[in-house]
Amino acid sequence: MQSDPKQCLYCTNNQTLDELMIEICQLQVSRVFLFREQTYRGRCLVAYRGHVNDLNELSDDERNKFMADVTRVTKAMQRTFNPEKINYGAYSDKLSHLHFHLVPKYVDGPDYGGTFQMNPGKVYLSSQEYQDMAERLKANL
Repeated sequence: MQSDPKQCLYCTNNQTLDELMIEICQLQVSRVFLFREQTYRGRCLVAYRGHVNDLNELSDDERNKFMADVTRVTKAMQRTFNPEKINYGAYSDKLSHLHFHLVPKYVDGPDYGGTFQMNPGKVYLSSQEYQDMAERLKANL
């Protein structure tokens, strides 16, 4: 399914995007976001800056840069939040824009040993807590 960049969450930077995530920074070829819903403490998303649907649409060089960005973010998440494991989710069934969900999992935390929920809607933080979390993560990038 090819989506229209004019209707894409990541390309239009619309209110829905702002309600779901906080942009932390831009890397080589991607944008890094912190999810507002924090059931999985430290959950982030890395979205490719251009409007493509899948990794296979990128040149080898662009794919390598994108995956380097994803790896850089997971290393920063590991240093910042110290999860047991980080789960990767690359969906796009309904929103075809290349992006990876990066979901820290903790031994005694929700869904450890299973699949993370896309948006459990349970844990929201104060503005200051989001700011602190984003600054710590950005410092580790």
